[in-house]
Amino acid sequence: MTISPVQYLVAENGQRIGVVLSWDDYQNLQAGVPTDPDLLVGMDKAELQALADGMLASRYQVRLSELLERNQQGELDQVEKAELDSLIEKIDDLNALKARAILTLKHLE
Repeated sequence: MTISPVQYLVAENGQRIGVVLSWDDYQNLQAGVPTDPDLLVGMDKAELQALADGMLASRYQVRLSELLERNQQGELDQVEKAELDSLIEKIDDLNALKARAILTLKHLE
């Protein structure tokens, strides 16, 4: 008697609710799953490319330029300094996301 490598867990109503794999099949399946936590899995190449090419929204760019110029002249108050710090943090987050998208695209090649 040959056992199928895939066995299903079935609810009383007949609906398949789970699957049981042989250990070898499970290990083979896991071997194809990326383990790098920086990879953006589940996105297609177009989505990844859009992220990689992403830029700070123009309204933030304009405000950033204003704040940086005024900061150079020593004219920022505490609220504006906090706003500048927040914009720089957004840029850092965006750059990290872009880097992850580029890394994922290279992994897909």
